[in-house]
Amino acid sequence: MIEDVETRDLQVNADERGHLVETFREDWDIYDPDPAMSYYSLSYPGVVRAWHRHVEGQIDHFVCPKGRVKIGIYDEREDSPTEGELNTFVIGEHKQQAIRIPGDCWHGFKVLGDEQAMLLNFPTKLYDYEDPDEERIPYDTDRIPLDWDAEPHK
Repeated sequence: MIEDVETRDLQVNADERGHLVETFREDWDIYDPDPAMSYYSLSYPGVVRAWHRHVEGQIDHFVCPKGRVKIGIYDEREDSPTEGELNTFVIGEHKQQAIRIPGDCWHGFKVLGDEQAMLLNFPTKLYDYEDPDEERIPYDTDRIPLDWDAEPHK
Protein backbone atom coordinates (compact mmCIF):
# COMPACT_ATOMS: atom_id res chain seq x y z
CA MET A 1 0.00 0.00 0.00
CA ILE A 2 1.24 3.48 -0.83
CA GLU A 3 2.35 5.43 2.25
CA ASP A 4 -0.55 7.49 3.71
CA VAL A 5 -3.21 5.66 1.67
CA GLU A 6 -5.79 4.06 3.94
CA THR A 7 -9.03 2.15 3.46
CA ARG A 8 -12.00 1.57 5.70
CA ASP A 9 -14.77 -0.94 5.06
CA LEU A 10 -18.15 0.70 5.52
CA GLN A 11 -20.92 -1.16 7.29
CA VAL A 12 -24.02 -1.78 5.18
CA ASN A 13 -27.16 -1.91 7.33
CA ALA A 14 -29.70 -3.65 5.08
CA ASP A 15 -33.30 -4.66 5.62
CA GLU A 16 -36.44 -5.12 3.52
CA ARG A 17 -36.63 -1.35 2.87
CA GLY A 18 -33.13 -1.01 1.39
CA HIS A 19 -29.88 -0.12 3.12
CA LEU A 20 -28.12 2.60 5.09
CA VAL A 21 -24.36 3.20 5.00
CA GLU A 22 -22.51 5.71 7.18
CA THR A 23 -19.98 7.46 4.91
CA PHE A 24 -18.43 9.84 7.45
CA ARG A 25 -17.99 9.83 11.21
CA GLU A 26 -15.76 12.17 13.18
CA ASP A 27 -14.58 9.25 15.34
CA TRP A 28 -13.01 7.42 12.34
CA ASP A 29 -9.25 7.89 12.03
CA ILE A 30 -9.40 7.72 8.21
CA TYR A 31 -10.83 11.28 8.11
CA ASP A 32 -7.92 12.95 9.87
CA PRO A 33 -7.50 15.88 9.43
CA ASP A 34 -11.13 16.86 9.27
CA PRO A 35 -12.79 17.42 5.89
CA ALA A 36 -13.49 21.03 4.93
CA MET A 37 -16.31 20.26 2.50
CA SER A 38 -17.94 17.45 0.56
CA TYR A 39 -19.17 17.01 -2.98
CA TYR A 40 -20.26 14.26 -5.33
CA SER A 41 -19.69 13.67 -9.00
CA LEU A 42 -22.00 11.64 -11.20
CA SER A 43 -20.18 9.99 -14.10
CA TYR A 44 -21.37 7.94 -17.06
CA PRO A 45 -20.31 4.35 -17.81
CA GLY A 46 -16.72 4.07 -19.02
CA VAL A 47 -15.78 7.65 -18.12
CA VAL A 48 -12.24 8.13 -16.77
CA ARG A 49 -11.58 11.14 -14.53
CA ALA A 50 -7.81 11.17 -14.16
CA TRP A 51 -5.09 12.20 -13.44
CA HIS A 52 -4.83 15.04 -10.95
CA ARG A 53 -3.05 15.88 -7.70
CA HIS A 54 -3.00 18.61 -5.08
CA VAL A 55 0.32 20.17 -4.08
CA GLU A 56 -0.76 22.22 -1.06
CA GLY A 57 -1.59 19.46 1.42
CA GLN A 58 -5.15 18.50 0.54
CA ILE A 59 -6.23 14.95 1.38
CA ASP A 60 -9.17 13.37 -0.47
CA HIS A 61 -11.53 10.72 0.89
CA PHE A 62 -13.45 8.82 -1.82
CA VAL A 63 -16.63 6.79 -1.31
CA CYS A 64 -18.78 5.32 -4.11
CA PRO A 65 -22.37 4.81 -2.89
CA LYS A 66 -23.86 4.14 -6.36
CA GLY A 67 -22.37 2.15 -9.23
CA ARG A 68 -18.77 0.87 -9.32
CA VAL A 69 -15.47 2.66 -9.85
CA LYS A 70 -11.84 1.69 -10.21
CA ILE A 71 -9.66 4.16 -8.32
CA GLY A 72 -6.02 4.60 -9.26
CA ILE A 73 -3.40 6.20 -6.98
CA TYR A 74 0.19 6.70 -8.12
CA ASP A 75 2.98 7.84 -5.80
CA GLU A 76 5.42 10.15 -7.57
CA ARG A 77 6.56 11.90 -4.38
CA GLU A 78 10.36 12.06 -4.38
CA ASP A 79 10.63 11.79 -0.57
CA SER A 80 8.22 8.86 -0.24
CA PRO A 81 9.31 5.30 0.64
CA THR A 82 6.63 4.09 -1.80
CA GLU A 83 7.69 6.32 -4.72
CA GLY A 84 6.80 4.64 -8.01
CA GLU A 85 4.10 2.43 -6.52
CA LEU A 86 0.59 2.15 -7.94
CA ASN A 87 -2.54 1.17 -5.99
CA THR A 88 -5.92 0.36 -7.50
CA PHE A 89 -9.20 -0.23 -5.68
CA VAL A 90 -12.59 -1.26 -7.01
CA ILE A 91 -15.34 0.06 -4.77
CA GLY A 92 -19.05 0.73 -5.03
CA GLU A 93 -22.36 -0.85 -4.25
CA HIS A 94 -20.76 -4.32 -4.08
CA LYS A 95 -17.93 -3.17 -1.77
CA GLN A 96 -18.65 -0.14 0.36
CA GLN A 97 -15.30 1.32 1.32
CA ALA A 98 -13.74 4.73 2.03
CA ILE A 99 -10.32 5.43 0.49
CA ARG A 100 -7.99 8.05 2.01
CA ILE A 101 -5.84 9.57 -0.75
CA PRO A 102 -2.83 11.77 -0.04
CA GLY A 103 -3.54 14.66 -2.38
CA ASP A 104 0.04 14.96 -3.57
CA CYS A 105 -0.23 11.50 -5.17
CA TRP A 106 -1.71 11.35 -8.66
CA HIS A 107 -5.24 9.96 -8.45
CA GLY A 108 -8.37 9.41 -10.48
CA PHE A 109 -11.09 6.90 -11.26
CA LYS A 110 -12.96 5.06 -14.00
CA VAL A 111 -16.64 4.08 -13.97
CA LEU A 112 -17.05 0.32 -14.39
CA GLY A 113 -20.06 -1.53 -15.78
CA ASP A 114 -23.10 -0.24 -17.63
CA GLU A 115 -24.47 2.15 -15.01
CA GLN A 116 -23.65 5.65 -13.86
CA ALA A 117 -21.56 5.94 -10.74
CA MET A 118 -21.65 8.50 -7.96
CA LEU A 119 -18.41 9.35 -6.20
CA LEU A 120 -18.44 11.26 -2.92
CA ASN A 121 -15.35 13.16 -1.81
CA PHE A 122 -14.59 14.67 1.57
CA PRO A 123 -11.51 16.86 0.87
CA THR A 124 -9.61 18.54 3.69
CA LYS A 125 -9.46 21.94 1.94
CA LEU A 126 -12.09 24.17 0.43
CA TYR A 127 -12.01 24.40 -3.36
CA ASP A 128 -10.63 27.78 -4.44
CA TYR A 129 -12.28 28.74 -7.73
CA GLU A 130 -9.82 31.63 -8.25
CA ASP A 131 -6.66 29.56 -7.61
CA PRO A 132 -7.39 25.80 -7.63
CA ASP A 133 -4.85 23.52 -5.94
CA GLU A 134 -4.74 21.10 -8.83
CA GLU A 135 -2.30 19.77 -11.39
CA ARG A 136 -3.61 17.62 -14.24
CA ILE A 137 -2.17 15.20 -16.77
CA PRO A 138 -4.04 13.01 -19.32
CA TYR A 139 -5.60 9.74 -18.12
CA ASP A 140 -3.61 7.78 -20.72
CA THR A 141 -0.18 9.26 -19.95
CA ASP A 142 2.88 7.00 -20.18
CA ARG A 143 4.07 8.64 -16.96
CA ILE A 144 1.78 6.43 -14.84
CA PRO A 145 1.79 2.64 -15.35
CA LEU A 146 -1.96 2.07 -15.28
CA ASP A 147 -4.05 0.69 -18.12
CA TRP A 148 -7.57 1.72 -17.13
CA ASP A 149 -9.00 -1.17 -19.19
CA ALA A 150 -6.89 -3.88 -17.51
CA GLU A 151 -8.31 -6.08 -14.80
CA PRO A 152 -7.92 -4.44 -11.37
CA HIS A 153 -5.29 -5.68 -8.91
CA LYS A 154 -6.77 -7.94 -6.27
